[in-house]
Amino acid sequence: MRVRLVDRLAELSRGAGEPAVIVDRADVTVVRSGGTVLKAHAPRLGPAALAVRLRVAAHPLLAGILLAPLGGLTGPVDGRYVSRWPYGPPVAPDAPEAAPWREAGDLIARLHAVPADRLPDPLPPMSGPANAARAIAALRATLTSPARRTPAPRAPVDSAPADSGPPPDRTRAAAPPPPAPERVPAPDSTPAPDPAPAGPAPGPHPHPAPAPDRAAAAVVLRAWARLPAWARDDEPRAQPRSLLCHGDLHLGQLVRHPAPDGPWHLIDVDDLGLGEPAWDLARPAAGYATGLIPAANWAAFLAGYRAARGPAVAPGDDLWPPEVDVPARTLTVQLAARALVDAATGTRPLDDTDHDLLAACARIAAMEDGTEPRGAS
Repeated sequence: MRVRLVDRLAELSRGAGEPAVIVDRADVTVVRSGGTVLKAHAPRLGPAALAVRLRVAAHPLLAGILLAPLGGLTGPVDGRYVSRWPYGPPVAPDAPEAAPWREAGDLIARLHAVPADRLPDPLPPMSGPANAARAIAALRATLTSPARRTPAPRAPVDSAPADSGPPPDRTRAAAPPPPAPERVPAPDSTPAPDPAPAGPAPGPHPHPAPAPDRAAAAVVLRAWARLPAWARDDEPRAQPRSLLCHGDLHLGQLVRHPAPDGPWHLIDVDDLGLGEPAWDLARPAAGYATGLIPAANWAAFLAGYRAARGPAVAPGDDLWPPEVDVPARTLTVQLAARALVDAATGTRPLDDTDHDLLAACARIAAMEDGTEPRGAS
């Protein structure tokens, strides 16, 4: 736990209620005090881009779509920039039958429809492909770094707040098969962390981390090489789209506001930006393709998206729109890379979900035409 940062957030939240640590990871720290949530953003996020994203979230065109912040940025606080938000109850992780799939589809379609040229500032690119590239860079770093030392496990923190989603749920992912969907990546309940920094990790009781699984890493890197260059963030897309995108959509990014039972809103602006809207459909599409999301839930999500005239996929009743194929494959590889980094840095061991991810990467790597599957452009 980053004690100094948590203490500073608790000080900033005084007067709103008894502070409670909700999330404390390398990429994000969140403290809730009563009806207020303070979020210390990832170190990679600079103040200029964050400030633009906060202004967009507060813009009237986003009312009822994105949760609006309570003011601008604070900081730096212990080297991190902090935003303040109203609390909203997240999706309950223990009630999957009540998950708001149709509402999620409606919200993301409405976000995509917001005219970017009417927003106050030029937005940065949506971070989806860049996040995938960071995961691969982190995996490559584990293959060249000396053995790391990591802190002993710490006690779990409280349940999730408005901008963190449900507690971690290690869901599976597999490769989307051509031509019909075989089963792809599932929606993860928490945002993927930033790559672990090089060098020893902090902690009072370090212990040796396991060596990286080089054979598994090689499979992931071969699957990565099969993806189009635009999905790897290597070059612009041949026919780019530049719509307002969330960049990291999953059910953990929805809260009710006002609490306790107001309408659903999207949260987390860290990856908000302009880009390919189909990227925002990758996780729920992948969950359907892997069988982790029932077909009825994926159909409800798509129905909500299409009813709101979302531009990422064509109208109709196709449950595997070709536009989601490449983003879903890319997310599969990204999640597998993250899992290997976590294992190599001693964050957590590989589990059954991760082995399914690696098997999916093997299928992607073995595809005859993995660089341009149907739906790619």
